[in-house]
Order: sequence, then C-alpha cells, then structure tokens
Amino acid sequence: MADAAAIAFRGVMKRYGSQVALQPTDLEISEGEFFCLLGPSGCGKTTTLNLVGGFVSPSDGEILIRGQSVNKHPPYRRAVNTVFQNYALFPHMTVRDNVGFGLKMARVAKRDAAGRIEEALALVGLEEFADRLPAQLSGGQQQRVAVARALVNQPAVLLLDEPLGALDLKLRKRLQIELAQIHRDVGTTFVYVTHDQEEAMSMATRIAVMNHGRIEQVGTPFEIYHRPNSAFVADFIGESNFIDVDVGPGGRAALDNGAEVPAPEPRRSGRATLMVRPESIQIRRIAEANGSGLRGRIAQSSFLGSHTRVAVLCDGVETPVTAALFGTEGAAASDLRPDTEVVLIWDPADVVLLEGAEGKEADAVDVN
Repeated sequence: MADAAAIAFRGVMKRYGSQVALQPTDLEISEGEFFCLLGPSGCGKTTTLNLVGGFVSPSDGEILIRGQSVNKHPPYRRAVNTVFQNYALFPHMTVRDNVGFGLKMARVAKRDAAGRIEEALALVGLEEFADRLPAQLSGGQQQRVAVARALVNQPAVLLLDEPLGALDLKLRKRLQIELAQIHRDVGTTFVYVTHDQEEAMSMATRIAVMNHGRIEQVGTPFEIYHRPNSAFVADFIGESNFIDVDVGPGGRAALDNGAEVPAPEPRRSGRATLMVRPESIQIRRIAEANGSGLRGRIAQSSFLGSHTRVAVLCDGVETPVTAALFGTEGAAASDLRPDTEVVLIWDPADVVLLEGAEGKEADAVDVN
C-alpha cells in the first residue's frame, strides 16, 4: 500500500490488570514524519512506543505498519528499530562491530554490510572512531553509535525512547540539532518519546501531547503552542496565564468583579478560561493606557538576560499575571517599580478561550 501511513492505531488500548495504560486510541503517523510523543511520567507515551515496537501487545485494537497488521508479529519481524536511553551497546565490540551487529544477524553479505556500516558512521560523523570501544567514547558519541546501529538496518520506523535523557543540557541541545539533520538526510519515520517540551518543539514535525493514557492533542509545534485545546496542553507546553471569565457575544469577556478584558469571539456564551502567553502581553502605565485592558499593580520585575519577566497582581484574578517583555519593552520595564499601577493589554487574536467548566472541558480532538 504505497499511500499507507507509516504507523496506524485503530482503537488500540493497553491494560495491565485493572489499570489502563493507554485508552482506546486512533492515530496515524505519516511516512517521513518526525513524530513526538510528549507528556509527563506515567502518561502512556512509552507504552505507546512499546506497542509499535512489539515489546508489549495491545489489549484491544489493531496496529498497522505501512498498511500491514503487526499485532501478532514479534519485535524482530517488524520493520522498526529502537534507540534506548541507555544506548545498549556491546562493551567488548568496536564501534564498527556494534553498528554492523544487526546486519550480521540478518546474514547480510560482508561486502554489502561494510558499505552500509561506513555510510551509517558517516551519517553520524563517527568514521574516525570506528575502531574504538564504547568506553573510549563520550556519552554523546555513544548515543550517535546507537543511532547509526539502528539506522543501518534501514527500518521503516525508528523508535527513540528518551535517547538524550542521560546527557547534560548543552550536549542535549547539540544532539537535538544533529538528530533533526539526520532525520532530514535519511527520510525515515522517527517516533520520539520525551517529557521535555523544548526538545519536542525543536525537532518534531508533529507532536502528540499525552495525559493519563490518552492523547489530549495532536498538531504541529506551532498549533500545540498557540492553539492548545485544553488547560492541560496549554499549561504543559510553555508558560501560560489562565484567567477565569464569563464570555458573551462580540468578544465580551468579564472577570468576576465585572471588569472586561480583550478576548476573541466565543463559540458559545458562558463560563470559560482565557489563556494568554506571557510574551503576548504588553504593559502600559495607567496614563498611557488607551482602551480596554486588565488593571493591576507590579508585584515583581526580574531581568533574565534575554527578556524581563514582570508579575502583576490584578483585581479579579486569583494568581499574578506574568508578562515577558523583550527588546526595548524589556529595557523600559526596568523602570516599573513594585506597586506601580499598570494596565495589561493584548491582541484578542493571541488569546485562546478554553470553554466549559473553568476550561477543563474541551471539544473532542481528531488525532488522525
């Protein structure tokens, strides 16, 4: 099936006794995607990855890889390879032998295997380390060996289970760039598990945000960040301000004290939670304010290098509202002393209304 998805879940669920690790799920991952499963510990993302790899079997539903059902196929009969967080390299084998191990097990001719091994090593930039043992490599180099070993078998899908989790921050950021480049070079479908929001946003073409064994939302990094469909997604990805309001026709959004704030046209009137990102908020002194906004007073102003973070106590809002000011706005914020009265303004187009009971309910999202 030439047009089949790389991976498809059809009502797939996984139960361990009375505990549901993955609720019934429909999902499609296209050929060549860098697809990320993102969520907190225990959300079901590793279970989902293990279902694709064949390390666990579904309790219900069907898993397809390139249009073929693989429910009854063991891991070695699936066109997938996995890169683990602990690398799982053979310590007594050289880098070259580690990379070529899968080809040896598959009885690939030595001449063909040698060429593929060299290509895989070149892909991860380790040609000159081919004769070293894993213990003679850094953590980042060992991780690249693990990636080369997985790709040398030319799998339809490469599964990556938090592969950068054991590395320090600076090295992680560098390898994120390298992994994204490798993905572009080989065109293989990557399915990547992480709990790190920035990691997912920096590499993935699409992200599935998971919580309590279900997919909350699937979308591009831009969609997930700017148009979250639930309070959980908005809170988990980046920093958000949540303001409880009553919404009505014409973009009217009122706080409990009756003050109105800018908002988009709601789909229906009633109780909702207004979500606005800190970088979407502008701060004006009372005398400079023009039009509607949220009045408050400065609680704290913190210079953080790239931007200035300002916390504002606002009447009718339970928690401080945070604004992130950049460039000249950030420089001007240094003059905003605690207890200065200000008005917070934002473009209604930058606001998401999470409608329902305090934003905790959301319309069902299509994850195909």
